[in-house]
Amino acid sequence: MKDIRQPAHHRNRGPGRLAALLLALLVILGLSGGSASAAPDGTREPSRSAVRVPAAAKDAVAAMQPSWNLGNSLDAIPDETSWGNPKVTKDLFDTIRAQGFRSVRIPVTWNDHQSATAPYTIDAAYMSRVKQVVDWALADGLYVVINVHHDSWQWISKMPTDHDNVLARFNATWTQISSTFRDEPRALLFESVNEPVFDNATDTQKTQLLNELNTSFHKVVRSSGGRNTDRLLVLPTQVCTPSQTLMDDLSTTIGALHDSNLVATVHYYGWYPFSVNIAGGTRYDDNAQKDLTDAFARMHDTFVAKGIPVYLGEYGLLGYPDDNHPSRIERGEALKYYEHVGYAARAAGVTTALWDPGFAYLNRSTMQWRDPALFAWIKSSWTTRSATASFDKVFVRKSSPITAQTLTLNPNGTTFQGLWQGDTKLVEGRDYSVSGNQLTLTAAALTRLTGNRDYGVNATLQARFSGGLPWQIDIITYDPPVLSNASGTTGSFTIPTQYRGDVLATMEAKYADGSNAGQATWTPFQEFNAAFSPDYPGGKTILTSDFLNALRDGAPVTLTFHFWSGATVTYHVTKSGSSVTGTTS
Repeated sequence: MKDIRQPAHHRNRGPGRLAALLLALLVILGLSGGSASAAPDGTREPSRSAVRVPAAAKDAVAAMQPSWNLGNSLDAIPDETSWGNPKVTKDLFDTIRAQGFRSVRIPVTWNDHQSATAPYTIDAAYMSRVKQVVDWALADGLYVVINVHHDSWQWISKMPTDHDNVLARFNATWTQISSTFRDEPRALLFESVNEPVFDNATDTQKTQLLNELNTSFHKVVRSSGGRNTDRLLVLPTQVCTPSQTLMDDLSTTIGALHDSNLVATVHYYGWYPFSVNIAGGTRYDDNAQKDLTDAFARMHDTFVAKGIPVYLGEYGLLGYPDDNHPSRIERGEALKYYEHVGYAARAAGVTTALWDPGFAYLNRSTMQWRDPALFAWIKSSWTTRSATASFDKVFVRKSSPITAQTLTLNPNGTTFQGLWQGDTKLVEGRDYSVSGNQLTLTAAALTRLTGNRDYGVNATLQARFSGGLPWQIDIITYDPPVLSNASGTTGSFTIPTQYRGDVLATMEAKYADGSNAGQATWTPFQEFNAAFSPDYPGGKTILTSDFLNALRDGAPVTLTFHFWSGATVTYHVTKSGSSVTGTTS
């Protein structure tokens, strides 16, 4: 992944120890070994691993499920801690193993630790650091994938106009990596290049260049001897995109290599409008679901069905979660996505690697999950299905009489068992009714649950099912938000906002002639956090500098804010030079 985000804040480290204790027990019993060591004659003994790797590639990759990415660490530019994460420790892999992961992908960027001219020597200290991190993970009984990561866009992308130098550097890079790791156990996999791109090239040229890189990578590694002769090698599509054409190209390359130890890799971050919340993609709707279903079907039909294992080297959502910014994707809609990924991957026979940049899932300073409930959904999806509903919120307007409200249940193969508030089971007939998959909360129950009707979440229910995790439903009191007039500059402009319990979903921006305003000229619905952002504690809505600077000078813009209650509020802004004014009418 090329995405660079703001660094997360760090707290004191509190490492997990369970995996380390288990490993120590295995060592005592003589069932596993450590990393490579020097023999009496001075030669290096082969590294050993707690992993017993199946001979068949498809079985080995299946044993890697589930997988986790050490993102924004060894791939950070220029150094390991440059993107806000602490230095990697053995405790991190202890934690990952204890949390149920069976493999880790360790992205590595070599550019800033390698000479840019022949012989393209990689700094010995950096190579040693990469090996140290790899050996820690192997010692914990994890499969490990290492690669050439952001080098893909730093210098490999120049291959169309600097072919010979790029190919020579690529080969020299893998020659050195192969030599360093030639005696590592087969639980270590090599991935040729992350998300390969080629500047100023036609589609045909891009296909030829990637085929050349993957083929050259294969030749270099296999000819390096040691355990590299049958090591599992991971080959990507262009940009790791799972489109049919690009996967067909990779399938052709793999077929031509006649090697049973090859693995195909692609990435999946969901239907783009949903993944970043743009163009009205606020919900995990039919479009988003079809995009996912089709992608995994293509992976299965193109590779898995033909005996070629697929390692989904990265998955997640591009805009969620992010510990540094307001949540741009509604929580329940995100849970539906993660639940579906787990199911679709299992059905397709695909091994999945969660992309974790450090500010999203695991806090690498505390070794705690930033959102344990979210991780519980991800973990549950590895083995089972969980039911969901049409939404995870019920909005009850404070200024209106309370009426019954209905949600649609999506059982996903389970059976509805009832509603609970904490340890108290609600009474069917009195508090709710069920007709088919329609769950209706009665007016009497909502009146009791909203209590004194303060704005915000008044109560939380759980819809429980015969399998999987319960579906959480927040009961929220709200009134339509109120915005106020404001003035500012393109560098700093905020709209005073009384949210009154409501939650912002998206924002439309249009000029008076009906054309789209803002950075995304192809849609009126601008990108959450890129064009606008809510500040709930501060009582304001932020319009970003990028959005304001993209507006035409002197042209009034109508903004329509859409809220999750269903409320919409219009607002008007006009930019004049660097000055910005905003009005409610």
